[in-house]
Amino acid sequence: MTAPSRTTLTVQAMHAIDQITGAVIPPIHPATTYARGADNQLIGDQDYRRPEGPTEKQAAKVLAMLEGAPEAKLFSSGMAAIAAVVESVPTGGHVIAQTEMYYGAKLLLQRAATKKRITLNLIAPGDLHALTAAARPDTDLIWIESPANPSWAVVDIAKTADIAHAVGATLGVDSTCAPPCTTQALALGADIVMHSATKYLNGHSDVLAGVLATREVNARWQEIGEIHSKTGAVPGAFETWLLMRGLRTLWVRFERQSASALMIADALQGQAGLDAVLYPGLPGHPGHDIATRQMTNGFGGMLSLRLSGGHDAAARLAASTKLFTQATSLGGVESLIEHRKPIEGPDSPTPNDLVRLSVGLEDPQDLLADLRHALAAGPKAV
Repeated sequence: MTAPSRTTLTVQAMHAIDQITGAVIPPIHPATTYARGADNQLIGDQDYRRPEGPTEKQAAKVLAMLEGAPEAKLFSSGMAAIAAVVESVPTGGHVIAQTEMYYGAKLLLQRAATKKRITLNLIAPGDLHALTAAARPDTDLIWIESPANPSWAVVDIAKTADIAHAVGATLGVDSTCAPPCTTQALALGADIVMHSATKYLNGHSDVLAGVLATREVNARWQEIGEIHSKTGAVPGAFETWLLMRGLRTLWVRFERQSASALMIADALQGQAGLDAVLYPGLPGHPGHDIATRQMTNGFGGMLSLRLSGGHDAAARLAASTKLFTQATSLGGVESLIEHRKPIEGPDSPTPNDLVRLSVGLEDPQDLLADLRHALAAGPKAV
């Protein structure tokens, strides 16, 4: 018999049958400390839970397998995971990131630059000429996000890795919107891949967590591990267990959400009231060819709409849907809608007319009808 696929191993949480009870669901271990025997030696292989408890070890094992990584670490949030990577940059180190990316991560980098912890260059996502020009011998970290939130611009990870490695820099990839069931960032050349596990990995809008996985166990990864442990930026055992529960359905959820989003995006092209439909699965999207190479199991459930009526039309659409809930976040089983610019603030490059959609597991025809009805409603009479 051939080795089980990643899909099978994920569903079975790496064959995590409890050897004591035979339970087919992995147990939760909430203990924070572990006993020693009369000889003062640990009874098991656990000392204290802050670095990593048994539940976290099991979830990290599944995540490392999914990424093709030797190791993965769980964090209390995606931002905590990004902060650990930024903290690993030496004082004064040069960082390159995107003008368009998760705004919280960009603010964190800009804060570090303002405090002169790092020097920072921001370039447009996927602009390899600008990236090559910005990269220099003291560049320590290149941080990209693909697809980039919220235009879903697609960045060529392999070519970006070549540019990073030519100057000795580490390439970190925020692959939150392209989970490992569709994009293998490490195999494409990334050194570190990050996920806000709150999103697709968990998939049920009930866990706050982050993940880092590494291509190599090197000095930087060991430093990140020390930051992880010493700062205590770790999720609770129950949250970790919920994450692992969500991971077991990742493949089927992502495939369904991708198929629904593609159908909706295609159907809305040319819709009255819309100037553009942004979705990497559409052949007309500027990054479609790269996305086809990098995203091998669907293009995800995220798309954006640009409204002909500008800010007011975008705000009205986000407030008018009945099945899409107006809320922040993405990747859950329920569909969400958001007028993005007011969330990110006045300095955000996101256009005022953009509405972001996270397509869930509802009937896609119902979701399409909901959007069309809200778009057709138009301005309310004064």
